[in-house]
Formats: sequence, C-alpha cells, structure tokens
Amino acid sequence: MCELLGFTSSKKKDISAYLKAFYAHSVTNPHGWGMMYEDGVRVILREAVSANESTFLTDFIDSMQPQKLLLAHIRYATVGTVKEENCHPFSGMDDSGREWTMIHNGTIFHGEHNYRYAAQQQGDTDSERFFLSMMDAVNHQLAGGIPTDRERFEAVNRFIADHAPRNKLNLIIYDGDLLYVHKNLKNTLCFRRLEDGILFSTKPLDSGVWVPFPMTQVIAYRNGQEIFRGDRHKGVFIPPLDYITVNDAMYI
Repeated sequence: MCELLGFTSSKKKDISAYLKAFYAHSVTNPHGWGMMYEDGVRVILREAVSANESTFLTDFIDSMQPQKLLLAHIRYATVGTVKEENCHPFSGMDDSGREWTMIHNGTIFHGEHNYRYAAQQQGDTDSERFFLSMMDAVNHQLAGGIPTDRERFEAVNRFIADHAPRNKLNLIIYDGDLLYVHKNLKNTLCFRRLEDGILFSTKPLDSGVWVPFPMTQVIAYRNGQEIFRGDRHKGVFIPPLDYITVNDAMYI
C-alpha cells in the first residue's frame, strides 16, 4: 500500500529525520516518491523510482531548510503504470486561483471519477481522477463567490463523505491555508504531536507516542492546530478479499 506523511506547524521545524524514516519504507513501496513543501512558492518534487534508489533525495533532505508545512508520499502501484505523472502529490488551481495539492493512499472502486476525467488527467491513476473530480466540486462551490475557509471545509468534507463508501480514501489535502486529513481504513494513518505542530503518517516513524487518527472524519488544521472537524460518516472501507490478500492483510 502507498504511505502518506503530512506536517503542519506554527513555527518552522527541521523534520528531516522523520522524512528519512518515512522514505526508508520505500523498500515495500518502490514505484515512486513525491514531496510538496513551500519556499516562497509551492514546490512539488516527484520521481518514478524507489525513494531509496533516488540519486537526488537524500542530499536534498540533508540540505532542506526547516518547514512549517510539508506533504510526502511513497507509491505502491495498484492502478496506473510506473511513471512520474502517476506519482503523488497531484496539484491544480481552482477557478479562483487557489492551488490545491493532494496525496492519497487507497483505491477508487466506485464513482464517476473512474472514467469521466480520463481525458483530462496527465497520468492514468484513479487517484488523479479523484483529485480532478474534487476540484470540480470545489469550483461548483465557487459559483456563489469566493468561499470562506469554513465553506471550503464544508465542500471538501461533503465530497469525501459522499465518495467514501466502497472506496479507500486515506487522504491529506492542502489548499494553501487548511490541511485536510481523512482515513477510512482501520489501523492506518496515525499522528504525533510535536512542539508547535503535528505530524501525520501511515505508520509510526519513531519510538514516540503515535495516536491513531480518527476514522471516517475529515479534520482540517492550520499552523498545527485543529480548525474544523466534520461529523463521522458511514463510509468505512472494507477491502474485498483479493485486495486484503495483496495489500492490507497486516492492517485488518
């Protein structure tokens, strides 16, 4: 299965040790890596190679400046070929010019995004199609004018709750202001509180205290603090037998 990492803080912090621990898991997620960070502008890096085989990544992490917000992903390909366009994060602008970025651990088994967006996407993953579908939902919200942070949260919360049934949606999404986190598969995605911030990861990255992230509930954060929390929905993902056999037996 793919793995996710997200970080948000009120102060810049060196999280290079966590990044190295996270990317070390690429041994079992060998089909690409990606990262999003901010350095005046949003920067997205992706390679369609295992992170532990990258000739670039280790030196880059060693040279990174402390960060307030960061997303990272390692890919295990279940849908889509192994190429850079299929590596997460996915990013795009809504109609107001706001940039959105998403990383996903899961599979879309059911939903219109499985086919409607194939002609628009750059790669061939279900995750990218899901992202494009979400952007359409955000743009629909913009029909009433530029949405507030609460209205953006409600749009994302509603979209995820509507599409969670029968789909595995472990997600971290960033809109330039809010960081949205969601999971609907048990025993995946946890968090660790740090000084001034919070770190999210599919698996614990050190011997500290890691707490399971709540199931079936979208929570939004800003600068390391919870801002909005949606109601729990009923879209718990129960994997089909073949999916469990290949990917998730250890998590059920």
